[in-house]
Amino acid sequence: MERRIPYDELGVEGDRMINAIRQAALSAMEAGSPLAVKFGTVTAINPLEVNVDQRFTLDADFLVQTSATEELKAIIGSEEHILRAGLQIGDHVALLRMQGGQKYLIIDKVVGT
Repeated sequence: MERRIPYDELGVEGDRMINAIRQAALSAMEAGSPLAVKFGTVTAINPLEVNVDQRFTLDADFLVQTSATEELKAIIGSEEHILRAGLQIGDHVALLRMQGGQKYLIIDKVVGT
């Protein structure tokens, strides 16, 4: 069973995510275009590509990842454990359009519908 962590327990990662979202919002306001939430599907990992709304594909030059989308590992005893998987082909992601549409911040994976 998946354990959900409340925001107030996220610590540094939560602060980084909030700062990234804040920066995206400020960039969008400065560029004169509203912040837009988009949804996409990961189509390639290396280099990263995301198909947005089944309309267009963004490559790594247009994508900004947060630590929430990266693999997180921990060594417990002498064994390495994956605490959070990174992005995989087929993952659905939520994106924020920033800087007048030039860059997209990948907020996190989307689970469920």
